[in-house]
Amino acid sequence: MANVVCDYRFLLLLAALVFIYIQMRLFGMQSEYADRLAAAVESESHCTSQMRLLIDQISMQQGRIVVLEEESKRRELECGQLKALVEELERKGLQRLTDKVQVPVAAVVIMACNRADYLERTIKSVLKYQSSVASKYPLFVSQDGSNPDVKSKALSYDQLTYMQHLDYKPVQTERPGELIAYYKIASHYKWALDELFFKHKFNRVIILEDDMEIAPDFFDYFEATAALLEKDKSIMAVSSWNDNGQKQFVHDPYALYRSDFFPGLGWMLARSTWDELSPKWPKAYWDDWLRLKENRKGRQFIRPEICRTYNFGEHGSSLGQFFKQYLEPIKMNDVQIDWKSMDLSYLMEDKFTKHFADTVKKAKPIQGTDVVLKAYNIDGDVRIEYKDQFEFERIARQFGIFEEWKDGVPRAAYKGIVVFRYQTSRRVFLIGPDSLKQLGIEDA
Repeated sequence: MANVVCDYRFLLLLAALVFIYIQMRLFGMQSEYADRLAAAVESESHCTSQMRLLIDQISMQQGRIVVLEEESKRRELECGQLKALVEELERKGLQRLTDKVQVPVAAVVIMACNRADYLERTIKSVLKYQSSVASKYPLFVSQDGSNPDVKSKALSYDQLTYMQHLDYKPVQTERPGELIAYYKIASHYKWALDELFFKHKFNRVIILEDDMEIAPDFFDYFEATAALLEKDKSIMAVSSWNDNGQKQFVHDPYALYRSDFFPGLGWMLARSTWDELSPKWPKAYWDDWLRLKENRKGRQFIRPEICRTYNFGEHGSSLGQFFKQYLEPIKMNDVQIDWKSMDLSYLMEDKFTKHFADTVKKAKPIQGTDVVLKAYNIDGDVRIEYKDQFEFERIARQFGIFEEWKDGVPRAAYKGIVVFRYQTSRRVFLIGPDSLKQLGIEDA
């Protein structure tokens, strides 16, 4: 009996120990879970706090976005209003220039880039003769790029309208070693002429460059020839320039010619011709492009014997090419011609060939190796035939005129004939192998 009681006590003691152990483990686990729960609650509180912070930030950003959108709309509205204001001011400015009984003869645009001193000299020369005929010839300066001196100089004149061509796209030349400048010039010309013809609706535009002076009868000359440009669609443009206009090769300020070679350097173009040229305008070398037969399509250019412009630009994109030999000695007309009283109908296509042929036919033929001496010693006009480009260049070199050809046409030539004075009033006709036949002259 005593043994049983001892065993029972032992079991109770063991059970008590087990219970105490279990209670201690339970207490420890409860403490651990309490700690984890507290950590989880704290973490949840932190997450909630962070979420609220993010929500606040998103709300702030959304508020800013709304503000920015409203600001953007406001700025767009302001820009639209400013654009409309500029267009209205521009329209009023043009209206002020053109609000006369007659439609302007032509807009005059000076093409500029980065030569402020040259531009000033050109503007002063133009205004000297344009001021009295401003309603007939609204004046523009078109700047390519953002040279501040050029822009400031142009804007300092109230008598003209300033235009600016900005094109920041990188230029890709078609061939290695080409000057990027020629690509920029072509792009600028297209933009400026599109603006004047298509936006401002001018019927004709006279194009000058920022290194030119003009003659006293410059505007009267273009007014007289504008009628020819409209009536005779075989005339592609009218130029104020003669490539062989050096002092020793000119004499008669009244003499005008047709030419198959585009002279440029102060020229007038009609809108109908620009409608055709604009869509296919070249990326570079626009002046040579105009001289191609495929673009001329049999049309010709009117040019004077004595230039109505003078090019003083020794420094420019062409790097002074030909300046000393051909440009510096150019004679610019200094005589005021009454072009309104002149009958220029002889320049119409149906009359000029006969008119020119009669003049050539009267010239005395000379040949041989000493043609320069013979020409000098003969009173009256002379004609010298050449059989190919090589021979033409040899003869031209002896006289000192331009030797250059473009697309089979010598500079200043009409049906292969180049005419110039030689130190007196005598004319020298350099005549191509088929020229007499084209003029209908039978005798060779």
